[in-house]
Amino acid sequence: MIAGFVEPTAGAIRLEGRDLLAIKPAKRGLGIVFQSYALFPHMTVAENVGFGLEMQGVAAAERAKRVGETLELVGLGAFAGRYPKQMSGGQQQRVALARALVIRPQILLLDEPLSNLDAKLREEMQIELRQIQRSLGTTTILVTHDQAEAMALSDRLVVMNKGRAEQVGPPHEAYERPATPFVASFLGRTNLLGGSGVRPEKIAFAATGLAGRVRTRIFQGNHWLYQVETQDGLVTVIRQNTGEAVPAEGEAVCLAW
Repeated sequence: MIAGFVEPTAGAIRLEGRDLLAIKPAKRGLGIVFQSYALFPHMTVAENVGFGLEMQGVAAAERAKRVGETLELVGLGAFAGRYPKQMSGGQQQRVALARALVIRPQILLLDEPLSNLDAKLREEMQIELRQIQRSLGTTTILVTHDQAEAMALSDRLVVMNKGRAEQVGPPHEAYERPATPFVASFLGRTNLLGGSGVRPEKIAFAATGLAGRVRTRIFQGNHWLYQVETQDGLVTVIRQNTGEAVPAEGEAVCLAW
């Protein structure tokens, strides 16, 4: 709706006082990165990035200058002459980002931009994207189903459920003080005990506390993931892998937080 591809059923969309609904999509001056990248396969990286400027009638010399600057910004200065098929998923992602940024948009719209990348590359790109975003200061609206990504990349988080915003606020606030059970369960693992959510990493094995028995123990590298049966139901516990001994499956334990 912000981009202009879908008509809102009600309400208004305003950008710094301007009614966006009265402006044609092509004239809104927004940068968009699609989930599929949507690069032109027959164009080089430089041609892909410069396409929007060409449509705006920017002169060739200015176009070349801005394309070069933007490719340097996303770390692809040496790839200007390559074609999309000669590049990795992460590189294609950055070309799509450069194409959106080169027009100097008021708002950058990102649709699941990292979902096509493997876990390690996704993490690296999150850091890069955050750095690029901070250096430019461009207001960015990002849609993602990856909760960790949402928290890593945002200053303000909007948790949507069936078309409604259940909570709006800083990521740490939504995580630490979820407004609804849905938000509590959606943003990472949680334990709902007597109406209060307790995050698994806040629970520790202790000498006294809520009694239980370890049902499952899973090793996940930098931490252990536990499921403990208690009188209040199944409790999830995350115990950092510090190298110390940890409770075994079947062992009786006490939980505190």
